[in-house]
Amino acid sequence: MIDTGDIDVYLGLDVGKGKHHATAITPSGKNAFDKRLPNSEPKLREVFAKLQAEHGTVLVIVDQPAAIGALPLAVARDMGCKVAHLPELTMRRITDLYPGEAKTDARDAFIIADAARVMPHTLRSLNLDDATVTELEMIVGFDDDLAAEATRLSNRLRGLFTQVHPHLERVLGPRIQHPTVLKLLSQFGSPAQIRKAGRRRLITLIRPKAPRMAERLINEVFTALDEQTVVVPGTDAAALIVPSLADSLQAVLDQRELLAHRIEELLEAHPLSQVLMSMPGIGVRTGARILIDVGDGTNFPSAAHLAAYAGLAPATRSSGSPIRGEQPARRGSKQLKRAFLLSSFAALADPTSRAYYDKKIAQGKHHTQALLCLARRRVDVLFAMLRDGTLYQPPTPITPCPMP
Repeated sequence: MIDTGDIDVYLGLDVGKGKHHATAITPSGKNAFDKRLPNSEPKLREVFAKLQAEHGTVLVIVDQPAAIGALPLAVARDMGCKVAHLPELTMRRITDLYPGEAKTDARDAFIIADAARVMPHTLRSLNLDDATVTELEMIVGFDDDLAAEATRLSNRLRGLFTQVHPHLERVLGPRIQHPTVLKLLSQFGSPAQIRKAGRRRLITLIRPKAPRMAERLINEVFTALDEQTVVVPGTDAAALIVPSLADSLQAVLDQRELLAHRIEELLEAHPLSQVLMSMPGIGVRTGARILIDVGDGTNFPSAAHLAAYAGLAPATRSSGSPIRGEQPARRGSKQLKRAFLLSSFAALADPTSRAYYDKKIAQGKHHTQALLCLARRRVDVLFAMLRDGTLYQPPTPITPCPMP
């Protein structure tokens, strides 16, 4: 939570690419400034200096601290202003509390400033000096884009084979991102070309990348080819597209691998790395996402607040009806929720996590519900680890006292 006890003016910025809209409000609610600002350092310094001279301590609040909001925050910090972040999800909810339905920059800037004035608990602190987290956020964002592109290309490839040769898709589809499969499709883009190449040549081709699965994979491929004798219209066109898609997908995966090494380097350089990575199931990418969104946890008063922010807190559904129950919240940070769910799934290899998951399954919950329960429980553990600065320690089994 941000301490606003010594703030003399609240400056809300609805940031934009070329210009920002700035609205300043005093603690009494009086409007002290309301204009559009160019996204340039000299003009920003002029406005910040004017507010400091006329009022005193300035708190600059934005709803987008990265990208287009980076420059005004850097300038504000350099001039001695305090800075804070109003999360976008919180901004959406608070907007409904203000009259009017217009979506304008001026209204958004006013809401940001006024929310900081009357609801300081909604703000999040910003540590602009943490260059590691800033670089991580940029690289992880690009990695997320590459992951989406890899999924798109994979689905396109699988869709083509589903159309022209479903039997072959059932063999290659689940392994479509494997370097062996991509190398095969890069050189032979149609069922006819694969058959013409022959078993021995294909095994020799892919064996360097997959020595243990090469012969088994090629045998499965030729079994699938024998199951379909007709040539579906569009097969020749697919033969032109498949190699290009395979090369593009391999290039994207290679970029992700390079980024993974850099993400790992940055994560290891951060003081919280050992705390995060000590928890079973948290890997390089999930650890980076948690570090970016959660930090040291001080922005969240309790584990329950963190769970709500991550969309893992159950939402009760009960309104004058005999049907009652709890469902996962549909709000919250989707990226952070995904990181917690992926790490929880990976943690099923850990005996403690597996026992809790099996307990929920035994209670009648299906896989997704049990995984959500496990993720929610792990939020409590992680929050305590970050709060105390301690590494993960598996719970000690309780030994029953011997009977006298």
